[in-house]
Amino acid sequence: MNYIASKSRYDKMIYNRCGGSGLKLPAISLGLWHNFGYNDSFDNSRHLIQKAFDLGITHFDLANNYGPTEGAAEENFGKILKTDLAQHRDEIIISSKAGYYMWPGPYGDNGSKKYLTASLDQSLTRIGIDYVDIFYHHRPDANTPLEETMNALDLMVRQGKALYIGLSNYKAEEMKKALIILKRLGTPVVISQVSYSLLNRWIEEELQQVLSEGSIGTIAFVPLAQGLLTNKYLNGIPADSRAAGSSKFLGSKDITEDKLKKIYNLNEIAKERGQSLAQMSLAWVLREGKVTSALIGASKVSQIEDNVAALNNLEFTNEELIKIEESLVD
Repeated sequence: MNYIASKSRYDKMIYNRCGGSGLKLPAISLGLWHNFGYNDSFDNSRHLIQKAFDLGITHFDLANNYGPTEGAAEENFGKILKTDLAQHRDEIIISSKAGYYMWPGPYGDNGSKKYLTASLDQSLTRIGIDYVDIFYHHRPDANTPLEETMNALDLMVRQGKALYIGLSNYKAEEMKKALIILKRLGTPVVISQVSYSLLNRWIEEELQQVLSEGSIGTIAFVPLAQGLLTNKYLNGIPADSRAAGSSKFLGSKDITEDKLKKIYNLNEIAKERGQSLAQMSLAWVLREGKVTSALIGASKVSQIEDNVAALNNLEFTNEELIKIEESLVD
């Protein structure tokens, strides 16, 4: 059946300006880190993309190595783009990244100009597009001069292969140094992609201030802490959950009694707000406009619907914020 995009797709989504740039991102973006690889149902992946776009999610976040196997998510997204969304390409923000392992040998990892330029060319081929809207260096590389990495990003913009540049997983001092180089080159970074959630607040120490002063947008990945900030673990570890499987990012050892107590207390606050725990957690990340977009993952259409519904209530009272802080105290 041919896909026809919802005519009301822009009615309820919130779009936030990305730092000091002219680019706007949806408050909720969809990440293709999981559930879009060769081991996943292509039909389900397609339905997730369709539903996301119908709800006003215009930003789809990829990386060269998302899969499994490496490159699979980009290839599958490219197929969906061609069959369902080709006529909407100019309504869509497609981002990709390179910086982690992608192929064997000395040129398939980290931050050299050789790796980054080759990787972006491969990503464009897999997706079937001429340019990405945002291209990120996925992580700092201590073994490559920062000037070389930033020069590679600048080159991609000048070649027309990327419209905007982002940096992912850069800490405050690394970000400061990168900003100086990119400003001199004339290709400013517009967005920082970082892990951030109620249970992971490291960016508040220094990085948020650096980004604010530099007029750089922020997109938060794992804002639901790999599913911990949902109702999934309120009654233990489900057999079909990520924590019960072989994930190296979340295991049963990470589900401590102390953490479960925090999650339970946060869930009670969410109930008082008339939200699910996931909805409140997303609203909290987006509070006060410091974060441009919350990057969600999904395996079910219902999860996308629930997450987008968080935008119905983004305001917190001082009392609610105090209760949340008290719930997070060790």
